[in-house]
Amino acid sequence: MKFARRTFRIAGIYGIIVLAPMYLLESRIGADQPPAITHPEFFYGFVGVALAWQVAFLMIARDPARFRPLMIPSILEKASFGFAAIALYATGRLALSMLLAGSIDLALGIAFVISYFKTNPNINHYQS
Repeated sequence: MKFARRTFRIAGIYGIIVLAPMYLLESRIGADQPPAITHPEFFYGFVGVALAWQVAFLMIARDPARFRPLMIPSILEKASFGFAAIALYATGRLALSMLLAGSIDLALGIAFVISYFKTNPNINHYQS
């Protein structure tokens, strides 16, 4: 369980550090990587949902056995960006820097899979 605790804690902290500043970077992202963001509701919606998942990762880190079922959608959260980044890069629609970000998500997703299988679901979470 120590592996799962560390993995989800690292993922949650890393995600907050990477995502929270995006609330202040909408115009900068559009300037650095045109075109400009044309639907800010999708951008801010993405950032908010992604940050909510970072909080979920930190919750899982506190008690991996209890929150083991949440590891499955956590794996999907990481895989969705990681595989999309590969597909977009392969078709020339994504910069190398974003492919690297997607690779970090894939690596975390693999660590989440390992965490899932290393976490014993039969631990009694409610013992004092």
